[in-house]
Amino acid sequence: MVDVKVTNGELSKAEIEAYITRAQELYPNKTIEGMDIAVDGDYVDIQYRFADVPFQRIRRITGYLVGTVDRFNNAKRAEVEDRVKHNVCC
Repeated sequence: MVDVKVTNGELSKAEIEAYITRAQELYPNKTIEGMDIAVDGDYVDIQYRFADVPFQRIRRITGYLVGTVDRFNNAKRAEVEDRVKHNVCC
């Protein structure tokens, strides 16, 4: 469900649904949480509020860019465990 706030006027449910449908067509890879629609005569100003995108940490381990080492074979896992970890001091 998309939270829609209309200011400076009124819109019918059909118009609001049309704006929601159009937004989903414009941004198919994003989740729309809400829309702020400001009515100005025959024109509208729309601001979209999108859901946060999950972020996965990526590290460079033994020459590979990975998020986790769960798909590494035993040799690569041993290589990760044998790495020398350096501390950074002031």
